Amino acid sequence: MWLAVPVGEQGRPVGWDGAVNAWRISGGIYRMGRREWLTEKGWKQAFDDGVRTVVDLRNPSEGRRRDSDPVVPASAWAAFDVVQAPTEESGDPRFASVTGPYLNDPAHYPENARLFPEKLVGVFRALALAAPRGDVVLHCAAGRDRSGLVAAMIQDLAGDSDEEIADGYRRAARGINERYRTHGPPHSRERYLTEGELGPLLEQRGLAVVEFVRNLDTRGYLLAHGLPEAELDSVSDLAFRKITL
Repeated sequence: MWLAVPVGEQGRPVGWDGAVNAWRISGGIYRMGRREWLTEKGWKQAFDDGVRTVVDLRNPSEGRRRDSDPVVPASAWAAFDVVQAPTEESGDPRFASVTGPYLNDPAHYPENARLFPEKLVGVFRALALAAPRGDVVLHCAAGRDRSGLVAAMIQDLAGDSDEEIADGYRRAARGINERYRTHGPPHSRERYLTEGELGPLLEQRGLAVVEFVRNLDTRGYLLAHGLPEAELDSVSDLAFRKITL
């Protein structure tokens, strides 16, 4: 049967096998870390939950299998469309001068939006085009900042409160931090943070995410940069999509 998504469903963790940092953002839109972590069983679970499209927010050079990733047969992918929709221009010196090697702080989200409006419009166009097929999961590498930027914009469109938007970022940051505790960080620029370090940092960064979307005005920003209103409405409908139980 079909039910409206109750408040408790927004931001709930998703238990697809192998998925790291996977959450429902709103309605029929999910977020997670790199898709290569999912097992064959995990992809079946995502399909059973209604997902039909994967939107990859990474740059193309990042999408590669690691030796530690599960082996997944090609048949597990057959039912999904995978769409590349990066949130930034790889190697752009203007952005790197602000963020360093990669985006890892919501204080830099406004610069991402200023420099790459066409990229963010492309993400939302991908969501709009995917909506008729079913639900959508978007992902970056950690499932924290590029996913966090887009997730905050989606939550803004969905009418979430400041606290819900801040909590969305904090949950994802805690999720990948826990991954670093159990599996180690992927490189020397990341490390596991203790609660004493993480708590104050996330308080500040949650507020920065809220400030970003409230100053941005997601709907006005996307329309001003060329997303057709009909496509924006499709994304909004997806964010309010009812779920099957």
